[in-house]
Amino acid sequence: MTFSRAIKIAPSILAADFANFGAECRTVEAQGADWIHVDVMDGHFVPNITFGPATCAAIRPHVRGVMDVHLMIAPVDPYIAAFADAGADIITAHIEAGPHIHRTLQAIRATGKKAGLALNPGTGLDGVEHLLDLVDLICVMTVNPGFGGQSFIDLSSKVRALRALIGDRPIHIEIDGGITPQTAPIMARAGADVLVAGSAVFKGGSADTPDVYGQNIRTIRHAAETAIGHLV
Repeated sequence: MTFSRAIKIAPSILAADFANFGAECRTVEAQGADWIHVDVMDGHFVPNITFGPATCAAIRPHVRGVMDVHLMIAPVDPYIAAFADAGADIITAHIEAGPHIHRTLQAIRATGKKAGLALNPGTGLDGVEHLLDLVDLICVMTVNPGFGGQSFIDLSSKVRALRALIGDRPIHIEIDGGITPQTAPIMARAGADVLVAGSAVFKGGSADTPDVYGQNIRTIRHAAETAIGHLV
């Protein structure tokens, strides 16, 4: 993975056809998706249950690019090796999921994977500064985690402050929650470069009607890039 601040669209398979994940992943990548985002939920840290390492391993052969695995689980540490073995390129853990986030990030890095840190909407940046040298990505949740299709929470000021805190470090800022062609420009202007989109990518399309996915991805990307004047 070569670091770049160019806008990246990461469709969340939480909004895809669960019975057809392989084809869905292949299709959205063919239609312009940069990353594939996998939302892992445990019914404990968040009020929903989704996927585990077996699902990640099953879709890995169908993902040619980056598989971005977002762990909304607690505890995290016992499962890091399993998700690494399943083929995740990025493993993201929540700062709220346990008391020893340094240990968690170190454990992710020890597997050879990129380490991500996720922040719930109500979590401030106070604990982030001393973690910056351990992370490759910071995911700002713009909905409360647990379900797709929720309304966007505008956290522009938080993202701008995070971007200033990061400075020249090669750390991606990812936004997860409520991304649409209307909200993508807000986050791009604030400093985000990875936009996770579920419903906004998959709505109205299928693996049999791939052009819809492509149009959705292009619309989101165009809106974000226009907002920043294609600057990277």
